[in-house]
Amino acid sequence: MSSTAERALPAWPLRWRAELTGRFARWIRARQGVDVLPLRLERRRLYILPSRSGLAFCVLLLLMLLAGLNYGNSLALLLTFVLSGFMLVAMQQCHRNLLGLQLQSASAPPAFAGEPAALLLALGGEATARPRLAASLPGATAGSADLPAYQGATLAVPVPPQRRGVLRLSRVRLETRHPFGLFCCWTWLHAPFELLVYPAPHGSLPMPDSDLRPGTRRRGSGALEDEWLGLRPFRDGDSPRRVDWKAYAREAPLLVKEYEAAASDVRLFDFARVPLADPEARLSQLARWIVDAEQQGERYALRLPGRTLPAQRGPAHRHRCLAALARFDEAPG
Repeated sequence: MSSTAERALPAWPLRWRAELTGRFARWIRARQGVDVLPLRLERRRLYILPSRSGLAFCVLLLLMLLAGLNYGNSLALLLTFVLSGFMLVAMQQCHRNLLGLQLQSASAPPAFAGEPAALLLALGGEATARPRLAASLPGATAGSADLPAYQGATLAVPVPPQRRGVLRLSRVRLETRHPFGLFCCWTWLHAPFELLVYPAPHGSLPMPDSDLRPGTRRRGSGALEDEWLGLRPFRDGDSPRRVDWKAYAREAPLLVKEYEAAASDVRLFDFARVPLADPEARLSQLARWIVDAEQQGERYALRLPGRTLPAQRGPAHRHRCLAALARFDEAPG
């Protein structure tokens, strides 16, 4: 019934509301400009209005005032004026809860497509506590946090699941309804927020066969030789067999020979060799292989049209490969 009633409503109220909201958003952005973090919330950029509960409270006060005047009841009038003063104090406290708030930095950890993500706002320590802070993107749910006195806090702004690529967040709404929910004080943050969305790791194709890592040699017995990395300072627990005694005899510091264990598991993940027709399905399959190879501790390389990432392993290499998949549509360089 509700969906049918919504479809029966005329379209002009929705268009009028969208047009009014768009004009108000453009006016705020032109008035405030682009924000550069860190920043401190000043008085001129804060907006405050009664909430729904506040409007109901105002109607109640009006009815109490009319009743007190009509019946000449001094106690009813006294109670009305006391509650009116209470509401004014609540409005001042709500405005003060945002005034002077320090925003230190903002970061958006990468996420996979279809999974929840978040924009993290770092709030600076304040001399007074600031409870019930909330932040949200337009049309999305809000994240909340309390800022204790003399401590920092991180406010996570939920980001709806998006498709692969770079998601640019144009503005963020920061608000509070403390202390009693009668008023809502808010501001808009306009900064170049960006969220990198990896392709969703889907696919059931087996990983390509591993090849011998370039530069790895075999001994006469067929075993792989360890790769020489260099020298590093001696640390407690190092084996004396690894100490470079010749360099130590030349009055050099105590150094240890460092090798890397040989590994024959080197996977080459080539976009052109994935036997799938849909490019997005290929990217998802490559993401699945990268995640699995990293979990297994293998070395892997990634080859995309116009770009090749050499074989490595580790969280940094995993991020580089997944970021390359996320930015697949962008021009190289």
